[in-house]
Amino acid sequence: MNYLVMAGQMILALSILISLHELGHFLAARAFGIKVEKFYLFFDAWGVKLFSFKKGDTEYGIGWLPLGGYVKISGMIDESMDTEQMKSEPQPYEFRSKPAWQRLIVMLAGVTVNIILGVLIFGFSLSYYGDSYLPNTAVVHGIYASDYAKTLGFQDGDKIVAINGETLAKFDEVYNPKYILDKGTRYTIDRNGSTVEITLPDTAIATIAELKMKSLIGFRQGFKVGEISKGSNAQAAGLMEGDSILSVNDTQVLYFNDFQEALARNKGAQIALTVFRDNKEVDLQAEVTKGGTLGFAVNPEKLAFETEHYGFGKSMAIGTSRAFESLVMNIKGFGKVFSGEVDPSKSLMGPIRLATIFGSDWIWQKFWGLTALLSMVLAFMNVLPIPALDGGHALFLSIEMVIGRPLGDKFLQVTQVIGMVILLSLMIFVFGNDIWNLAK
Repeated sequence: MNYLVMAGQMILALSILISLHELGHFLAARAFGIKVEKFYLFFDAWGVKLFSFKKGDTEYGIGWLPLGGYVKISGMIDESMDTEQMKSEPQPYEFRSKPAWQRLIVMLAGVTVNIILGVLIFGFSLSYYGDSYLPNTAVVHGIYASDYAKTLGFQDGDKIVAINGETLAKFDEVYNPKYILDKGTRYTIDRNGSTVEITLPDTAIATIAELKMKSLIGFRQGFKVGEISKGSNAQAAGLMEGDSILSVNDTQVLYFNDFQEALARNKGAQIALTVFRDNKEVDLQAEVTKGGTLGFAVNPEKLAFETEHYGFGKSMAIGTSRAFESLVMNIKGFGKVFSGEVDPSKSLMGPIRLATIFGSDWIWQKFWGLTALLSMVLAFMNVLPIPALDGGHALFLSIEMVIGRPLGDKFLQVTQVIGMVILLSLMIFVFGNDIWNLAK
Protein backbone atom coordinates (compact mmCIF):
# COMPACT_ATOMS: atom_id res chain seq x y z
CA MET A 1 0.00 0.00 0.00
CA ASN A 2 2.87 2.39 0.86
CA TYR A 3 4.39 1.92 -2.59
CA LEU A 4 1.03 2.66 -4.21
CA VAL A 5 0.76 5.94 -2.28
CA MET A 6 4.29 6.93 -3.34
CA ALA A 7 3.67 6.02 -6.98
CA GLY A 8 0.26 7.71 -6.94
CA GLN A 9 1.70 11.00 -5.72
CA MET A 10 4.49 10.96 -8.29
CA ILE A 11 2.14 10.09 -11.17
CA LEU A 12 -0.34 12.81 -10.15
CA ALA A 13 2.41 15.44 -9.82
CA LEU A 14 3.97 14.57 -13.18
CA SER A 15 0.54 14.36 -14.86
CA ILE A 16 -0.29 17.89 -13.71
CA LEU A 17 3.08 19.28 -14.75
CA ILE A 18 3.31 17.50 -18.11
CA SER A 19 -0.30 18.28 -19.07
CA LEU A 20 0.19 21.98 -18.39
CA HIS A 21 3.59 21.97 -20.09
CA GLU A 22 2.04 20.55 -23.25
CA LEU A 23 -0.90 22.93 -22.87
CA GLY A 24 1.62 25.77 -23.12
CA HIS A 25 2.81 24.47 -26.50
CA PHE A 26 -0.80 23.89 -27.58
CA LEU A 27 -2.06 27.38 -26.71
CA ALA A 28 0.95 29.10 -28.28
CA ALA A 29 0.56 27.07 -31.47
CA ARG A 30 -3.16 27.80 -31.72
CA ALA A 31 -2.52 31.51 -31.04
CA PHE A 32 -0.42 31.62 -34.22
CA GLY A 33 -2.92 29.60 -36.23
CA ILE A 34 -0.88 26.38 -36.20
CA LYS A 35 -2.78 23.10 -36.39
CA VAL A 36 -2.23 20.71 -33.47
CA GLU A 37 -2.96 17.13 -34.52
CA LYS A 38 -2.61 15.36 -31.15
CA PHE A 39 -2.51 16.28 -27.45
CA TYR A 40 -1.54 13.34 -25.24
CA LEU A 41 -0.72 12.71 -21.60
CA PHE A 42 1.67 9.72 -21.60
CA PHE A 43 2.83 8.12 -24.83
CA ASP A 44 0.56 6.07 -27.09
CA ALA A 45 3.48 3.93 -28.28
CA TRP A 46 2.62 1.61 -31.19
CA GLY A 47 -0.79 3.28 -31.36
CA VAL A 48 -1.96 1.84 -28.02
CA LYS A 49 -3.99 4.28 -25.96
CA LEU A 50 -6.14 4.15 -22.84
CA PHE A 51 -8.55 6.87 -23.90
CA SER A 52 -9.02 9.34 -26.75
CA PHE A 53 -11.51 11.62 -28.44
CA LYS A 54 -11.34 14.13 -31.26
CA LYS A 55 -12.49 17.72 -31.16
CA GLY A 56 -11.91 19.95 -34.14
CA ASP A 57 -8.55 19.17 -35.73
CA THR A 58 -7.05 17.75 -32.52
CA GLU A 59 -7.12 14.24 -31.04
CA TYR A 60 -6.94 14.32 -27.24
CA GLY A 61 -5.96 11.22 -25.30
CA ILE A 62 -4.10 9.31 -22.62
CA GLY A 63 -1.42 6.84 -23.68
CA TRP A 64 -0.36 3.70 -21.85
CA LEU A 65 3.33 4.52 -21.35
CA PRO A 66 3.67 6.98 -18.40
CA LEU A 67 6.99 8.50 -19.43
CA GLY A 68 5.81 11.98 -20.31
CA GLY A 69 3.39 13.42 -22.85
CA TYR A 70 3.38 15.33 -26.10
CA VAL A 71 1.58 17.50 -28.61
CA LYS A 72 1.93 16.68 -32.31
CA ILE A 73 2.17 19.96 -34.17
CA SER A 74 1.44 19.88 -37.88
CA GLY A 75 4.47 20.54 -40.09
CA MET A 76 7.07 19.99 -37.38
CA ILE A 77 9.82 17.36 -37.23
CA ASP A 78 9.40 15.84 -33.78
CA GLU A 79 9.72 12.53 -31.91
CA SER A 80 7.01 10.94 -34.08
CA MET A 81 9.49 11.12 -37.02
CA ASP A 82 6.55 11.54 -39.42
CA THR A 83 8.48 12.82 -42.44
CA GLU A 84 5.80 12.20 -45.09
CA GLN A 85 4.11 15.53 -44.54
CA MET A 86 7.46 17.28 -44.97
CA LYS A 87 7.60 16.13 -48.62
CA SER A 88 4.60 18.26 -49.58
CA GLU A 89 4.41 22.03 -49.94
CA PRO A 90 4.10 23.91 -46.59
CA GLN A 91 0.52 24.78 -45.68
CA PRO A 92 -0.46 28.06 -43.98
CA TYR A 93 -1.57 26.17 -40.86
CA GLU A 94 1.72 24.28 -40.48
CA PHE A 95 4.51 25.00 -38.01
CA ARG A 96 7.17 25.21 -40.74
CA SER A 97 5.30 27.96 -42.61
CA LYS A 98 5.40 30.38 -39.66
CA PRO A 99 8.11 32.97 -38.96
CA ALA A 100 11.02 31.73 -36.85
CA TRP A 101 10.14 34.01 -33.93
CA GLN A 102 6.64 32.52 -33.71
CA ARG A 103 8.03 28.98 -33.81
CA LEU A 104 10.52 29.91 -31.08
CA ILE A 105 7.70 31.15 -28.85
CA VAL A 106 5.80 27.88 -29.42
CA MET A 107 8.90 25.88 -28.46
CA LEU A 108 9.56 27.86 -25.28
CA ALA A 109 5.92 28.03 -24.18
CA GLY A 110 6.05 24.73 -22.28
CA VAL A 111 9.11 25.72 -20.26
CA THR A 112 7.55 29.12 -19.59
CA VAL A 113 4.41 27.45 -18.22
CA ASN A 114 6.51 25.23 -15.93
CA ILE A 115 8.36 28.24 -14.53
CA ILE A 116 5.12 30.18 -13.97
CA LEU A 117 3.53 27.08 -12.45
CA GLY A 118 6.47 26.58 -10.07
CA VAL A 119 6.21 30.19 -8.90
CA LEU A 120 2.43 29.95 -8.43
CA ILE A 121 2.52 26.65 -6.52
CA PHE A 122 5.29 27.88 -4.22
CA GLY A 123 3.42 31.15 -3.68
CA PHE A 124 -0.08 29.75 -3.17
CA SER A 125 1.27 27.01 -0.88
CA LEU A 126 2.95 29.62 1.32
CA SER A 127 -0.20 31.73 1.34
CA TYR A 128 -2.41 28.78 2.33
CA TYR A 129 -0.19 26.71 4.65
CA GLY A 130 2.26 29.31 5.88
CA ASP A 131 5.97 28.67 6.34
CA SER A 132 6.65 26.04 9.03
CA TYR A 133 10.16 25.94 10.42
CA LEU A 134 12.26 25.02 13.44
CA PRO A 135 13.80 28.10 15.08
CA ASN A 136 17.51 27.65 15.64
CA THR A 137 16.99 28.61 19.28
CA ALA A 138 14.71 25.55 19.68
CA VAL A 139 17.55 23.14 18.85
CA VAL A 140 18.47 22.95 22.53
CA HIS A 141 20.41 19.68 22.28
CA GLY A 142 22.56 20.84 19.38
CA ILE A 143 23.26 18.84 16.25
CA TYR A 144 24.18 15.28 15.51
CA ALA A 145 26.97 14.93 13.00
CA SER A 146 27.11 12.22 10.35
CA ASP A 147 30.28 10.15 10.18
CA TYR A 148 31.46 12.24 7.24
CA ALA A 149 30.63 15.49 9.06
CA LYS A 150 32.79 14.33 11.96
CA THR A 151 35.76 13.95 9.61
CA LEU A 152 35.26 17.62 8.68
CA GLY A 153 35.37 18.71 12.32
CA PHE A 154 31.70 18.74 13.37
CA GLN A 155 30.82 17.13 16.71
CA ASP A 156 27.58 15.90 18.25
CA GLY A 157 26.15 18.67 20.42
CA ASP A 158 27.58 21.54 18.34
CA LYS A 159 25.25 24.49 17.85
CA ILE A 160 25.29 26.20 14.44
CA VAL A 161 25.40 29.96 14.99
CA ALA A 162 25.91 31.23 11.44
CA ILE A 163 26.57 30.08 7.87
CA ASN A 164 28.84 32.20 5.69
CA GLY A 165 28.68 34.93 8.31
CA GLU A 166 24.86 35.16 8.30
CA THR A 167 23.15 34.41 11.61
CA LEU A 168 21.13 31.19 11.40
CA ALA A 169 17.57 32.01 12.52
CA LYS A 170 15.82 28.97 11.03
CA PHE A 171 17.53 25.62 11.53
CA ASP A 172 15.89 24.30 8.34
CA GLU A 173 18.36 26.43 6.37
CA VAL A 174 21.16 23.95 7.12
CA TYR A 175 19.44 21.55 4.69
CA ASN A 176 19.54 24.07 1.82
CA PRO A 177 21.50 22.38 -0.99
CA LYS A 178 23.15 25.66 -1.96
CA TYR A 179 25.54 25.30 0.98
CA ILE A 180 26.76 21.96 -0.36
CA LEU A 181 26.86 23.09 -3.99
CA ASP A 182 28.68 26.35 -3.29
CA LYS A 183 32.41 26.30 -2.68
CA GLY A 184 33.93 27.33 0.63
CA THR A 185 30.75 27.29 2.74
CA ARG A 186 31.74 28.35 6.26
CA TYR A 187 29.95 27.29 9.45
CA THR A 188 30.30 29.21 12.72
CA ILE A 189 29.74 26.89 15.67
CA ASP A 190 29.21 27.29 19.40
CA ARG A 191 30.96 24.34 21.06
CA ASN A 192 30.56 24.42 24.83
CA GLY A 193 30.93 28.18 24.87
CA SER A 194 33.82 28.33 22.41
CA THR A 195 33.51 29.52 18.81
CA VAL A 196 34.69 27.11 16.10
CA GLU A 197 34.86 27.75 12.33
CA ILE A 198 34.50 24.88 9.84
CA THR A 199 34.81 25.32 6.06
CA LEU A 200 33.49 22.65 3.73
CA PRO A 201 36.00 21.31 1.21
CA ASP A 202 35.20 21.59 -2.51
CA THR A 203 34.92 17.78 -2.60
CA ALA A 204 32.03 17.73 -0.11
CA ILE A 205 29.31 17.46 -2.77
CA ALA A 206 31.02 14.47 -4.42
CA THR A 207 31.46 12.66 -1.09
CA ILE A 208 27.88 13.31 -0.02
CA ALA A 209 26.62 11.96 -3.36
CA GLU A 210 28.95 8.95 -3.13
CA LEU A 211 27.68 8.10 0.36
CA LYS A 212 24.05 8.83 -0.66
CA MET A 213 23.64 11.03 2.40
CA LYS A 214 20.33 12.81 2.93
CA SER A 215 22.00 15.48 5.05
CA LEU A 216 25.37 16.36 6.51
CA ILE A 217 24.01 17.15 9.95
CA GLY A 218 20.67 17.11 11.79
CA PHE A 219 19.21 18.14 15.13
CA ARG A 220 19.39 15.94 18.22
CA GLN A 221 16.06 14.91 19.66
CA GLY A 222 15.00 12.85 22.66
CA PHE A 223 12.55 9.99 22.15
CA LYS A 224 10.35 7.35 23.72
CA VAL A 225 9.14 3.99 22.47
CA GLY A 226 5.93 4.32 20.48
CA GLU A 227 3.59 1.66 19.12
CA ILE A 228 5.10 -1.84 19.16
CA SER A 229 4.69 -3.92 15.99
CA LYS A 230 3.01 -7.27 16.61
CA GLY A 231 5.38 -10.21 16.39
CA SER A 232 8.40 -7.89 16.33
CA ASN A 233 11.70 -8.29 18.15
CA ALA A 234 10.70 -5.32 20.31
CA GLN A 235 7.59 -7.16 21.48
CA ALA A 236 9.59 -10.34 22.13
CA ALA A 237 12.07 -8.34 24.22
CA GLY A 238 9.30 -6.94 26.42
CA LEU A 239 9.53 -3.31 25.33
CA MET A 240 6.40 -1.29 26.08
CA GLU A 241 4.97 1.88 24.61
CA GLY A 242 6.16 4.85 26.65
CA ASP A 243 9.49 3.29 27.65
CA SER A 244 12.51 5.59 27.66
CA ILE A 245 15.61 3.77 26.41
CA LEU A 246 18.58 4.82 28.52
CA SER A 247 21.37 2.63 27.18
CA VAL A 248 22.37 -0.04 24.67
CA ASN A 249 25.08 -2.45 25.83
CA ASP A 250 25.82 -0.06 28.72
CA THR A 251 26.38 2.84 26.29
CA GLN A 252 24.15 5.83 27.04
CA VAL A 253 21.65 6.78 24.29
CA LEU A 254 20.08 10.11 25.19
CA TYR A 255 18.99 10.96 21.66
CA PHE A 256 17.36 9.08 18.81
CA ASN A 257 20.41 9.35 16.54
CA ASP A 258 22.49 7.69 19.31
CA PHE A 259 20.00 4.81 19.39
CA GLN A 260 20.00 4.46 15.59
CA GLU A 261 23.80 4.34 15.53
CA ALA A 262 23.83 1.70 18.29
CA LEU A 263 21.41 -0.51 16.32
CA ALA A 264 23.44 -0.03 13.13
CA ARG A 265 26.55 -1.27 14.96
CA ASN A 266 24.71 -4.37 16.18
CA LYS A 267 22.75 -5.61 13.16
CA GLY A 268 21.67 -9.22 13.68
CA ALA A 269 23.11 -9.28 17.21
CA GLN A 270 21.74 -9.59 20.74
CA ILE A 271 21.83 -6.34 22.73
CA ALA A 272 21.27 -5.35 26.34
CA LEU A 273 18.75 -2.54 26.85
CA THR A 274 18.17 -0.46 29.94
CA VAL A 275 14.82 1.34 29.90
CA PHE A 276 13.06 3.70 32.28
CA ARG A 277 9.51 2.56 33.06
CA ASP A 278 7.16 3.46 35.92
CA ASN A 279 9.87 5.45 37.71
CA LYS A 280 12.39 2.61 37.70
CA GLU A 281 15.05 1.12 35.47
CA VAL A 282 14.35 -2.19 33.72
CA ASP A 283 16.95 -4.38 31.99
CA LEU A 284 15.95 -6.22 28.79
CA GLN A 285 17.56 -8.36 26.11
CA ALA A 286 16.64 -7.76 22.45
CA GLU A 287 17.72 -9.06 19.08
CA VAL A 288 18.41 -6.49 16.36
CA THR A 289 17.21 -7.41 12.88
CA LYS A 290 19.67 -7.60 10.00
CA GLY A 291 18.17 -4.32 8.82
CA GLY A 292 19.13 -2.62 12.09
CA THR A 293 15.66 -2.31 13.67
CA LEU A 294 13.69 -3.69 16.62
CA GLY A 295 10.17 -3.09 15.37
CA PHE A 296 8.57 -0.12 17.10
CA ALA A 297 7.41 3.36 16.15
CA VAL A 298 9.15 6.34 17.73
CA ASN A 299 7.53 9.08 19.78
CA PRO A 300 10.03 11.93 19.31
CA GLU A 301 10.51 14.72 21.78
CA LYS A 302 8.32 17.64 20.79
CA LEU A 303 10.26 20.64 19.58
CA ALA A 304 8.94 24.19 19.28
CA PHE A 305 8.25 24.39 15.55
CA GLU A 306 6.72 27.66 14.39
CA THR A 307 4.62 28.71 11.42
CA GLU A 308 4.95 32.13 9.85
CA HIS A 309 2.01 33.40 7.80
CA TYR A 310 2.30 35.94 4.99
CA GLY A 311 -0.07 38.04 2.97
CA PHE A 312 -0.71 37.03 -0.64
CA GLY A 313 1.73 39.54 -2.11
CA LYS A 314 4.62 38.53 0.13
CA SER A 315 3.81 34.83 -0.38
CA MET A 316 4.13 35.27 -4.14
CA ALA A 317 7.36 37.25 -3.74
CA ILE A 318 8.91 34.54 -1.55
CA GLY A 319 7.50 31.85 -3.85
CA THR A 320 9.17 33.52 -6.83
CA SER A 321 12.47 33.68 -4.97
CA ARG A 322 12.29 30.00 -4.00
CA ALA A 323 11.33 28.92 -7.50
CA PHE A 324 14.28 30.66 -9.12
CA GLU A 325 16.64 29.59 -6.33
CA SER A 326 15.69 25.97 -7.06
CA LEU A 327 16.34 26.62 -10.76
CA VAL A 328 19.81 27.95 -9.94
CA MET A 329 20.47 24.88 -7.75
CA ASN A 330 19.54 22.63 -10.69
CA ILE A 331 21.94 24.48 -12.96
CA LYS A 332 24.76 24.24 -10.42
CA GLY A 333 24.05 20.56 -9.75
CA PHE A 334 24.04 19.74 -13.46
CA GLY A 335 27.29 21.65 -13.82
CA LYS A 336 28.88 19.48 -11.12
CA VAL A 337 27.80 16.31 -12.95
CA PHE A 338 28.81 17.63 -16.38
CA SER A 339 32.24 18.71 -15.13
CA GLY A 340 32.89 15.30 -13.59
CA GLU A 341 32.96 16.57 -10.00
CA VAL A 342 30.00 14.33 -9.14
CA ASP A 343 29.44 10.76 -10.33
CA PRO A 344 26.11 10.68 -12.28
CA SER A 345 25.38 7.15 -11.04
CA LYS A 346 25.41 8.52 -7.49
CA SER A 347 23.47 11.72 -8.11
CA LEU A 348 20.95 11.24 -10.94
CA MET A 349 17.53 10.10 -9.83
CA GLY A 350 14.87 8.39 -11.94
CA PRO A 351 11.11 7.96 -11.44
CA ILE A 352 11.46 5.01 -9.05
CA ARG A 353 13.60 6.81 -6.48
CA LEU A 354 11.69 10.03 -7.14
CA ALA A 355 8.53 8.32 -5.90
CA THR A 356 10.20 7.50 -2.57
CA ILE A 357 10.82 11.20 -1.90
CA PHE A 358 7.07 11.82 -1.72
CA GLY A 359 6.87 9.32 1.14
CA SER A 360 4.30 6.73 2.14
CA ASP A 361 1.95 9.30 3.73
CA TRP A 362 -0.05 11.62 1.49
CA ILE A 363 0.63 15.04 2.99
CA TRP A 364 -0.73 17.75 0.71
CA GLN A 365 1.63 20.49 1.87
CA LYS A 366 4.63 18.26 1.11
CA PHE A 367 3.04 17.12 -2.16
CA TRP A 368 2.62 20.66 -3.46
CA GLY A 369 6.11 21.67 -2.34
CA LEU A 370 7.67 18.76 -4.24
CA THR A 371 5.41 19.41 -7.25
CA ALA A 372 6.61 23.02 -7.40
CA LEU A 373 10.20 21.83 -7.19
CA LEU A 374 9.59 19.26 -9.95
CA SER A 375 8.06 21.96 -12.14
CA MET A 376 11.32 23.89 -12.00
CA VAL A 377 13.32 20.70 -12.65
CA LEU A 378 11.21 19.98 -15.75
CA ALA A 379 11.70 23.56 -16.96
CA PHE A 380 15.46 23.21 -16.63
CA MET A 381 15.65 19.74 -18.21
CA ASN A 382 13.48 20.74 -21.17
CA VAL A 383 15.53 23.82 -21.97
CA LEU A 384 18.77 21.84 -22.29
CA PRO A 385 20.07 22.18 -25.89
CA ILE A 386 19.56 18.51 -26.74
CA PRO A 387 17.83 17.68 -30.05
CA ALA A 388 14.30 16.32 -29.39
CA LEU A 389 13.95 18.54 -26.31
CA ASP A 390 12.42 22.02 -26.39
CA GLY A 391 15.88 23.47 -25.83
CA GLY A 392 17.24 21.69 -28.90
CA HIS A 393 14.44 23.03 -31.10
CA ALA A 394 14.95 26.51 -29.63
CA LEU A 395 18.69 26.33 -30.37
CA PHE A 396 18.13 25.45 -34.03
CA LEU A 397 15.50 28.18 -34.39
CA SER A 398 17.89 30.71 -32.85
CA ILE A 399 20.55 29.67 -35.38
CA GLU A 400 18.00 30.06 -38.17
CA MET A 401 17.18 33.59 -36.99
CA VAL A 402 20.90 34.48 -36.97
CA ILE A 403 21.82 33.05 -40.39
CA GLY A 404 18.55 34.15 -42.00
CA ARG A 405 17.51 30.78 -43.46
CA PRO A 406 16.01 27.54 -42.09
CA LEU A 407 18.21 24.54 -41.40
CA GLY A 408 17.66 21.63 -43.77
CA ASP A 409 14.97 19.03 -43.08
CA LYS A 410 17.53 16.25 -43.42
CA PHE A 411 19.74 17.85 -40.77
CA LEU A 412 16.78 18.27 -38.43
CA GLN A 413 15.70 14.64 -38.96
CA VAL A 414 19.18 13.30 -38.21
CA THR A 415 19.62 15.46 -35.10
CA GLN A 416 16.13 14.43 -33.94
CA VAL A 417 17.18 10.77 -34.12
CA ILE A 418 20.42 11.56 -32.26
CA GLY A 419 18.44 13.40 -29.59
CA MET A 420 16.02 10.50 -29.18
CA VAL A 421 18.93 8.06 -28.79
CA ILE A 422 20.46 10.32 -26.11
CA LEU A 423 17.15 10.59 -24.23
CA LEU A 424 16.37 6.87 -24.43
CA SER A 425 19.89 6.03 -23.26
CA LEU A 426 19.52 8.45 -20.35
CA MET A 427 16.12 6.97 -19.51
CA ILE A 428 17.51 3.43 -19.49
CA PHE A 429 20.43 4.60 -17.34
CA VAL A 430 18.31 6.31 -14.67
CA PHE A 431 15.81 3.44 -14.50
CA GLY A 432 18.61 0.90 -14.20
CA ASN A 433 20.44 3.08 -11.69
CA ASP A 434 17.29 3.37 -9.56
CA ILE A 435 16.76 -0.39 -9.55
CA TRP A 436 20.43 -1.05 -8.77
CA ASN A 437 20.51 1.42 -5.87
CA LEU A 438 17.27 0.13 -4.36
CA ALA A 439 18.39 -3.48 -4.71
CA LYS A 440 21.67 -2.90 -2.87
